[in-house]
Amino acid sequence: MSRLPDKSGRSILITGATGAIGAALAEIYAQHGVTLHLQGRNAVKLAEVAERCRLKGAHVLMQCLDLRDSVALQDGLKVLEPLDLVIVNAGMNTHVGSAGESELLDEVEALLDVNLKAAMVIVHAVLPSMRMRGSGQIAFVSSLAAYFGLPVTPAYCASKAGLKAYGEALRGWLAREGIKINVIMPGYVKSPMCDDMPGSKPFLWPPDRAAKVIKRGLERDQARISFPFPLNWGAWWLAVLPASVSILIVRLLGYGG
Repeated sequence: MSRLPDKSGRSILITGATGAIGAALAEIYAQHGVTLHLQGRNAVKLAEVAERCRLKGAHVLMQCLDLRDSVALQDGLKVLEPLDLVIVNAGMNTHVGSAGESELLDEVEALLDVNLKAAMVIVHAVLPSMRMRGSGQIAFVSSLAAYFGLPVTPAYCASKAGLKAYGEALRGWLAREGIKINVIMPGYVKSPMCDDMPGSKPFLWPPDRAAKVIKRGLERDQARISFPFPLNWGAWWLAVLPASVSILIVRLLGYGG
């Protein structure tokens, strides 16, 4: 029996479901008729998020795994039913030391594995089914930091810029096949990871507000879902202005360098 084309009966995968944005997205999508596949590393937090989603009527399946393990990730994706929506949300951050120390190489490698490589592994696993059906949607949670590299978080910015470019390229490639690709570019959203990031955090949003904007943007198939204004507008200008001017601006804003 074919899947109904309405919003009920959808199958949704959310990676990083134990994070602030991931958990908020899981809860906002949770409803009767929806199957949620939630991935995360923290088994306790994952179970808590899953239970809240079940109370809203969703059918919830959990996968507790480390996205740095590409083999385990591919094996986990193989057993999932055809997916209607995939939200690649899992991410991590590193930053330079308070005295200007370099980022640790092992942390940088882990960051690239989670923020960028895992996203590509997921796409290669879920895309064949979507292309065969001629439908599906994949959303990548990038960052406003993808517009211009901040001196305090070079590896993070690089990974998010790579994810942004990857998503935009996929959108251009797959649009004619009925597959929607979206790049989500949040500013500062309240979370432990955000708290650990150096520098000021203007226009800080709570996760539930971010999730509502993301869901609405995905329903409208926006190529880029960026927020909040005017931070997103300012970040866009950093990419447009000469690099020497943008570097001066980020220094004046207290982001080091």
